[in-house]
Amino acid sequence: MISIESLISFLSISFLLAISPGPSNAFLMAQTFTKGKTAGMQTAFGFAIAGVIHTIFAVLGLSAILKTSPIAYQAVQWCGAAYLVYLGIMALRDSFKAAHCSDKPHVSTKKEKNVMFQAMMTEVLNPKVALFFIAFLPQFVDTSLSLSASWQLAIFGLLYPIFAFPIDAMYVHFGDKIASYFRHHPSAQQWLDRITGIVFITLAINIIL
Repeated sequence: MISIESLISFLSISFLLAISPGPSNAFLMAQTFTKGKTAGMQTAFGFAIAGVIHTIFAVLGLSAILKTSPIAYQAVQWCGAAYLVYLGIMALRDSFKAAHCSDKPHVSTKKEKNVMFQAMMTEVLNPKVALFFIAFLPQFVDTSLSLSASWQLAIFGLLYPIFAFPIDAMYVHFGDKIASYFRHHPSAQQWLDRITGIVFITLAINIIL
């Protein structure tokens, strides 16, 4: 079995990585601010599912292809960036549509059922996340154990999204408290949509760079 020391070390580093500000947290907070707590939790679930997918990729060695093949890396990179640009444009479009509506309070009509899929795709199409898994997980594999390296990679890989999810939920909880004021003011909601669009497009540029 995996040693307690390795497990504690892994969870400690995972905690630091999960709470550190980054593109994923920015995406999570943007969804929470504009669409509410439910959408934020769906985003967190989407990230967790993506973590499971990346774990499978890492165990099967598909992530290694991204590391060794510049063409594959660039292809996934551009797909992820293009998807974020698309989300950003949609958010900006919705904000300007709301600005031309009647004086009724703005109510978001975005389909929240798509939020989880958007979050999952954003993480899956982020090559940096794939490289993180393939570079991070092997550091804790102990070849002296009777448990195979593949099983150890799978265990650590699945532990990360399970451990990170409550931290993402904490971000959602406090983010929703901050955003409660804005959601009750139509003009503020429009600006939140615009900020969200800019955040998504900025994240796309960050991925490309």
